[in-house]
Formats: sequence, structure tokens, C-alpha cells
Amino acid sequence: MDELSYRSASECLALLRSRELSSVELVDSCIARIEALNPKINAVVAKNYERARASARAADAARAEGKDLGALHGLPMTIKDALETADLVTTSGAPELRDHMPRENAVAVQRVIDAGAIVLGKTNLPIYAGDWQTFNEVYGRTNNPWDLSRTVGGSSGGAAASLAAGFIPLEIGSDIGGSIRIPANYCGVYGHKPTHGIVPARGHIPGPPGTKSEPDLGVVGPLARTAGDLMLALDVIAGPDALARDGWALELPSPRAERLKDFRVGYWLDDPLYPIDSAVRVELEATIEALRPHVTLVELGSPFQLESIVPLYVRLLLGVIGADMPKPLQMLTRLLLPHYALAERLGIKTDLITKNAARGMRLSHADWNSANEGRTRLRWQCHEVFHDIDVLLTPASPVTAFPHQTSGNHLSRRIVVNGQKRSYMEHIPWIALATSAFLPATSAPVGVTPEGLPVNMQIIGPYLGDKTTIRFAELMAEVRGGFQPPPPLPRH
Repeated sequence: MDELSYRSASECLALLRSRELSSVELVDSCIARIEALNPKINAVVAKNYERARASARAADAARAEGKDLGALHGLPMTIKDALETADLVTTSGAPELRDHMPRENAVAVQRVIDAGAIVLGKTNLPIYAGDWQTFNEVYGRTNNPWDLSRTVGGSSGGAAASLAAGFIPLEIGSDIGGSIRIPANYCGVYGHKPTHGIVPARGHIPGPPGTKSEPDLGVVGPLARTAGDLMLALDVIAGPDALARDGWALELPSPRAERLKDFRVGYWLDDPLYPIDSAVRVELEATIEALRPHVTLVELGSPFQLESIVPLYVRLLLGVIGADMPKPLQMLTRLLLPHYALAERLGIKTDLITKNAARGMRLSHADWNSANEGRTRLRWQCHEVFHDIDVLLTPASPVTAFPHQTSGNHLSRRIVVNGQKRSYMEHIPWIALATSAFLPATSAPVGVTPEGLPVNMQIIGPYLGDKTTIRFAELMAEVRGGFQPPPPLPRH
């Protein structure tokens, strides 16, 4: 039933509702494709097939009795292995959690199940969701369906690969350092980083299993093959957690516009410190030109400076995830701190990202308060910018999917931008604004390079403007981009 492999979640649900397709048939189709192609890709790790088939039979029986289980009634999907799933091993890629069997679901997982979804399994990620590639000691490496020799990105890499390979129509991932947006870019699918705080992150690893508090910066959000499916999933998983739901309900604003011609669009593709590769630039500039006759393009110049945003973001980020980084990397950054201090006294320039990463790992509460004040000022700046525009278009990543690099660490690895080796940490700059300022950002496919690798545009919106960025992504596909299946892989 390969004809089902690239149907959207919305199309699958329509077929299920009309009874042209049963949930059992759809689940079996997804399982068959995973079993045929996953050995080459290694995206789906812990599998839940027998319970999924039982749930599919129950979903079909409920429909036959006229019962509606919810917005995702009978739809198979997978879940990033960072999100706890009851009675299904959840490792977050960590050997010490190899046998971790949660007793309850993460909030987002429970919500998709309550809406009638069927969990087929978990998707791979780097250890503790802490890398822009997907490999770990528990499950190994995930390969890109566009080119098996290249990365799928991280940390929601298995999620993006599963969608690109046609395994399932919908996924739930997470993002603190571009972990939805960058894999979506490398695999040519859609991913949405929600406004911070609208989707509960309880049940996400990291923090440690059982953590109740909400992380700074981090979010849980959907990945899909269409923008419309992002909204379908976000409607299910968004809303207050149990501690707050008696006092407030989430009502996201409607999209600022419903037609392309009514959108005011800003774009920002340049920064002197952090260039993007020419192959990426060609696709992004072609997208701007394709949009030009259809939208109101607002010339913003350089609305922000990455030189000021990146240090702020990195300090806040490492304050959150520093304790989860590999111990040798933590020790290295601590050893570098006095060298950075000396360089500053002598007026010697040092790498902005690694310097602030080292400082972030040693962040005091007073330092965090200072960074939080900087973040709040940035949020007010964004508030003013979005008076003049509805969406801001930027790169999602400076490069396309690169060849696997599993040796070394974040400081020793390199990416190649315009023929020059640059820091691996330059995955950070273009995703920093939306994360730092708590803004929604949708990663949407806009083209494929001559080398045969997908490129996404990042669509940033105003605070709580999730419906605006997703709607714009949906409309943009009418004139440029949209999901394209990668070339077929041979079976086994």
C-alpha cells in the first residue's frame, strides 16, 4: 500500500472518516514500510506494533459504533524518544536509560492518544537530545533518506527522517537549539517550534525522568509533511497543564492574514558574522522572488544583530542544558574560561559562541537574571518589529545536510560554508532569535539544491502568532516549495 506512504495526516483522516480506509489497514501499511526501509535509515527505534494493531482494531470498532475518539481518530504516528511513553522504553539516547519504562505518558503524548492517535513507536535522537546529528550508543546512527551518507540533523532527527521516508504522517518532537527546525530543514519536511509555554513539556527527557518543572527555552512541537498538519497537531497538544487549566485556557489569535496578498513579509538573510552557504542562499532568494508578486515585502535591512542575540541565547541555553553535556566537554569549557577572560583583557577576539557556552555552563542566578533582562528587552524589540510585519523569513540553517560526523565533539567538528570550514556551533545563530524571544517559528521546505538536498525557510512570527506562521507556510507552498519525497530507496 505504498500509495498511502506520502498521504498527509489530514488526507489519511479523511479516508478513515469516509471508511474508504480502516485504521488497521493504515497501521499495517505504515508498519510494512518501516520494516522494509528502516534498516537503511534507522529512524524508528522502540516499536509498539502489537499494541498499535490492537488500538487500530479498537478505533475501527468505535467508528463502526458511531463513536468519535477525537481529532486524530485511528491515525498512526511516532514519537521522539525524548518524550516519555507509558510501557514503551524511553531512553533519550542514553545508555543509562536503556531499560527505562515510564509508567505514564508525557503530556503531549497523552494528548495525542486521547485524541485517538495510535503510537507505532519511538524515533531516534542524540543522547539527551543534545546534538545537531542523530546517533547514540543505544540505537546507533540515523541516516538521511535523501542521502544515506548524510545526517538527518538533531535532535528530532529520527522524527524528520520518518516523515521524509513516508513511514508515518505525523510526529511530535522538541526544540531548544533548533531541534525541530534544523532536522526539518535537513530532511525537507515541515516543523513547528511553538511559542514557548503553550505546549506542556512535562514528561520530556531531559530533565531527569519524573521532572515536573517547565524548562526555560525548550518546547514540544509537531513535525509533518504539510503545514496544515502542523496546525492539526498543535490544536491537539497545546493548552495549559493541570496546574494552570482551572484558571486559564489557551486561545491562540487567528492568522493575521488568510491570503498571501494580505501578508506583510520581512526577510533577513544576511549577517556579517554568520554567513549562509551559497547553495542555501540561492533557494532562499528564489523564494523571496517567488513571493514578491504575491505579498507585501517590507525592506527591513538588518532588523536584529546576531552579534548581540547569539551570546544572550547561548548563555541562557547552556544554563539549561550544560549539566547534560558530556563530561569531557564540560571540563574543556571550564578550562577555557580563564583564557577567554585573558583574551578580553588583551583585546583579542575569540569565538562568540564557544566563549558564551563556557560562561553559560557556569551561570549563577545573578548572571541568569541579567541574561533574562536582556531576553526581555529583546522580546520588546520583537514586539515593535511585528507591528510593521506579520512574518519574518530567515534561514533555518546555514547549510544543507552534511556528511555524518560522529567523532570528536561540538567544539572540534566543522561545517563547510562556501568552501570554508566553520564552527559546528554555527547551527545556533539563525535559530537563536525565535528561541530567545519565545517566538513561534515554522521550518518550511522551499526547494532542493542541484546536489539533491532540501532547503527550508524559517518563518518567525509574533509572540503567540503560531497560526500566522503556519498559515503563511501553507500559502507559501502554493508559489514555492512544499514537501517533495526523496528519491526512492531500494528495499532491504
